[in-house]
Amino acid sequence: MTPRDKMWGQLERTFDVLVIGAGIIGSGVAREAARRGLRVALLDQYDIAYGTSSRSSKLVHGGLRYLEQLRFGLVFESVQERRVLQRIAPHLVRPLAFLFPIYVGSKVTLWLLRLGMWVYDVLSLFRSPRLHRVLSPRNTIKTEPGLRAEGLKGAPLYYDCATDDARLTLETAIDAAFAGTVVVPQCKVVALHKDNTGRVARVEVEDNISKRRQSVSARIVVNATGPWTDATLALDAEGAAPLLELTKGVHIAVRHVKLPLHHAVTCFHPQDQRVLFAIPWGDLTYVGTTDTPYEGNPEEVHAELQDVNYLLAATRVYFPSYPLTTEDVVTTWAGLRPLIRPKAQAQKAPSSISREHEIYVGNDGVVTVAGGKLTTYRLIAKQTVNTLGKELRRRDDGKLPTHCSRTDRNPLPGAVGLSRHVHVVERVQQDSQGSVSSHSAHYLVEMYGQRALEIAALCAKHATLATPLVAGRPEILAQVYWAVEEEFATALSDFFVRRTQLFFRDVHHGLTALDAVTAMMSKLLEWSPQQAAEQQAQYRAYVELHQSWKAELSVSSP
Repeated sequence: MTPRDKMWGQLERTFDVLVIGAGIIGSGVAREAARRGLRVALLDQYDIAYGTSSRSSKLVHGGLRYLEQLRFGLVFESVQERRVLQRIAPHLVRPLAFLFPIYVGSKVTLWLLRLGMWVYDVLSLFRSPRLHRVLSPRNTIKTEPGLRAEGLKGAPLYYDCATDDARLTLETAIDAAFAGTVVVPQCKVVALHKDNTGRVARVEVEDNISKRRQSVSARIVVNATGPWTDATLALDAEGAAPLLELTKGVHIAVRHVKLPLHHAVTCFHPQDQRVLFAIPWGDLTYVGTTDTPYEGNPEEVHAELQDVNYLLAATRVYFPSYPLTTEDVVTTWAGLRPLIRPKAQAQKAPSSISREHEIYVGNDGVVTVAGGKLTTYRLIAKQTVNTLGKELRRRDDGKLPTHCSRTDRNPLPGAVGLSRHVHVVERVQQDSQGSVSSHSAHYLVEMYGQRALEIAALCAKHATLATPLVAGRPEILAQVYWAVEEEFATALSDFFVRRTQLFFRDVHHGLTALDAVTAMMSKLLEWSPQQAAEQQAQYRAYVELHQSWKAELSVSSP
């Protein structure tokens, strides 16, 4: 029996809380509720972090640009939560230095940005990774030689944090499971059923893999489905006015040698003055993001040629020494922002729509949480579970546990007992009996934190598990076993896109490792030859979808 099958078998019990959607918000709600002593189930029709939560700018930040919109409360919450995430997941949330170059004619003057930087530090209670300082034009170019020097007036140097968004979500879900949550991906909710009071008390789910169905009972249901929020609400109220307004954010990545940044760079796009980032990312550099309305199927969101050209245009203005073309783009990703639809009739520009979240209790008793941002997910989850408690007490629906969750203090699994990075790397090599290379050991500690030692132990027992999946890269075969047995992976795309980042970081998107990964997952998940072939076809189709903008390029070429 596979690990997921065991979880499926536990859906027969009655839960206090059933969370639909295993993105960062849903996983956070499950963790918060389980750590308060509630019986929780967390379901997703696809995979953990399948949607927006694995397609972001991969930053944990205070939202410096929100100061321009006078959203001081949102910035304050963000910088405080940034500090919390550094404490509970230091292996996944790391300080990153940003330069914000200001030029003659820039949207914001240097003196105003200086003021904003002080406000940013004040709102963080002077607890940013490091306080900002403002560099002269000469020192700016010395610090980041690739920047355009012409018209440069100076640049604040400030600090936020980078993260692996998918793994932050995954570790949150794993911690929820450690606290007793039943976590079942590839489990689609197909119907909501009400009790005699008109509240949803039971949901019907379908296993995407076996097509079997199951009825799951819960005292209260949470809709945390991000871009699928309106579709989930429509299960009970078909034809209801949409709650969300979706906008698409696209990123492109190029090899680091093509855009060799030493720091992240914040800038204004020369066409529409939107804030963009260019961020060093190991042997890659990525640039993003766009912000355009989206009305299609969330499963099919991808970069288009106009998105790629929009981002490349900005790089050519700010980094003239490194003129990028479409041929330099290694990979792209696109995500959807599930923004709360403005109540005002006047149409707003996508970038001006609030990123703040809202929590609703429907007439059917379903609690919907929508909007918000990655950085504040834990706080949103806490507020959501507070709402659940109030709603259940209002119903006089039995007693509630009074445990304190301490999700702001309890570390995520990879951070439990985490010692200094260099010491863990040394132990990984020792515990694997030398089978894991130094390159792979550093990578494993960055990905898994202290749990890298458990992967090293696997390699000590079976040295072949330390075999690199792609020549010259650090990913190893043991990660496939770990993804299935410990991290709920059920599909090839789960592994290549969200358990590792081979889809993004490898120039061939991991396709050269496809047979090796398929062989191991087939054994662990008991796939038939036909299922294995279908899995490979699905992953190839995923890669093709996210490279489809290149087909547009060939059509548009003379």
